[in-house]
Amino acid sequence: MVTARVTGVGTALPPAFDQEEVWEGYFRAHFGGSRVAERIFRGSGVDRRHAVVSPLDEDLSGESTGVRMLRYEEHAPVLGHTAVTAALASAGLTTADVGQLTIASCTGYTAPGLDVRLAASLDLPVDARRLLVGHMGCYAALPALAATTDYVVAHRRPAVLLCVELTSLHLQPPTADPSQVVSHALFSDAAAAIVLQPGDEPGGGLEILGTTTLTDTTAQDHMTWRVTDLGFRMELSPRVPDVLGKHVRPAVEDLLGGHGLVPSDVRGWAVHPGGPRILDTTEQELDLSADALAHSRRVLREHGNCSSATVLLVLDELLARGGLRPGDPVVAMAFGPGLTLCAALLRVT
Repeated sequence: MVTARVTGVGTALPPAFDQEEVWEGYFRAHFGGSRVAERIFRGSGVDRRHAVVSPLDEDLSGESTGVRMLRYEEHAPVLGHTAVTAALASAGLTTADVGQLTIASCTGYTAPGLDVRLAASLDLPVDARRLLVGHMGCYAALPALAATTDYVVAHRRPAVLLCVELTSLHLQPPTADPSQVVSHALFSDAAAAIVLQPGDEPGGGLEILGTTTLTDTTAQDHMTWRVTDLGFRMELSPRVPDVLGKHVRPAVEDLLGGHGLVPSDVRGWAVHPGGPRILDTTEQELDLSADALAHSRRVLREHGNCSSATVLLVLDELLARGGLRPGDPVVAMAFGPGLTLCAALLRVT
């Protein structure tokens, strides 16, 4: 049976800023010196983040959505081009080899879209297919991975999956809402891309064995991402980790069980670091060792929560530092609006 393999990873990050510096230099005043906000920032698990527009340099909180979309149009193609080029180089391919470009993004919209802009800048083949996955949020990389896998298996051509998120463009006006403070303490900008090739071709990588999705619609108001006149506004309920905690183990066991595996067989975990409590809950519900989510915590600490791009950053970190061996099972998992949990089972080849 033909499968698909991840054979290359590429990332692109805008300039970084220090979490303490941005608190003292901007957010302390922005949130009126709130002690609650300060505790949230300092308990976020984040040391550094990235932004195409840092609030230390420019305050976008009062700008219209139209202005923010122009900034997205300015910055997203550059980061996306860089990440895709790096991923293709990592896989030993060129843009001429690409049969499909899949893009996931929930932080900006324009038409012609980012997919068309990148098709031009990358000089993709004129018959290359394009798929744009929008507004699914932090878990979008995994359904996008499933769709891209389907293309590779059906057409036996390489494809690229790119996630680009510019959350810094959606800085909101001052508020006392703790959920707003949490999102401003966590979110960051990044682009990350992976290359998929038919699994029966020679070479190493990560073979994609299966994916799963679980959505608890009774909690759909717990995490929202709404378009307003002043950018996109995130709402996060403190109940999110508890709701996800009810579903993590059943979802993962169902995914693994189809391949004769249990959670203790997994040698690498690429879990989206939506925040420290989500990682703690996942670790507890799956009975993971203290260092099983070290790569997720490192990405949260060094890069923040970059929405859909984050799980690919963790996967890159895991491949670089995880000490994985051929045959090792790997689980990638992400969470988002719905409430939705998506997971993928991969195997090192």
